[in-house]
Amino acid sequence: MSTINDLEDGGAGEDTPNTATVDPLLAETQNALNSKTDECNALNDKYLRQAAEFENYKRLAQRDQRDQIKFGNEQLLKEMLPVIDNLERALKAARDSDKGGRSALVQGVDLTLKQLSGSLAKFGVQAIETIGQVFDPTTHQAVAHVPSDTVLSNHVIEEFQKGYRLHERMLRAAMVSVSSGPVAVTDQETAPN
Repeated sequence: MSTINDLEDGGAGEDTPNTATVDPLLAETQNALNSKTDECNALNDKYLRQAAEFENYKRLAQRDQRDQIKFGNEQLLKEMLPVIDNLERALKAARDSDKGGRSALVQGVDLTLKQLSGSLAKFGVQAIETIGQVFDPTTHQAVAHVPSDTVLSNHVIEEFQKGYRLHERMLRAAMVSVSSGPVAVTDQETAPN
């Protein structure tokens, strides 16, 4: 005789699998699938992080390479600056002693200095403007403070040694004297003797 449960199952009776045996198999398969999905997500996350790290590394390596190309000759250029200083001093001394600086030697040294300065400019070396400029401790090295009635306070009066910049990087700061402003007249100086 058939029971109500047999009729609900379509009369299949004992041919259908037992739900008690299907549920553990289904749960085990679902757990395995979830485990593999989690593992796949973790590996994908690891891959994305490593890809991002590699992109950052490439960007840093390219920046370092550009800097090496741009500033690779910095030491050589620093060594050339005293040569320019000496040529400028020689020209100044020759012009002072020659009263006008028209000799062929002075003109030759002047042309040599211009050629050397032009060559350095091709590599990005620029002289720093100083005379009359506001004192800037990042580009000027003050060696003296001098009172002046003609130059504003904290402005450069005289340049002792030129400063140079390689692109945006300092090669050497300019050695300058800075105005401390006009001399203050004290009561003792104005009092009669």
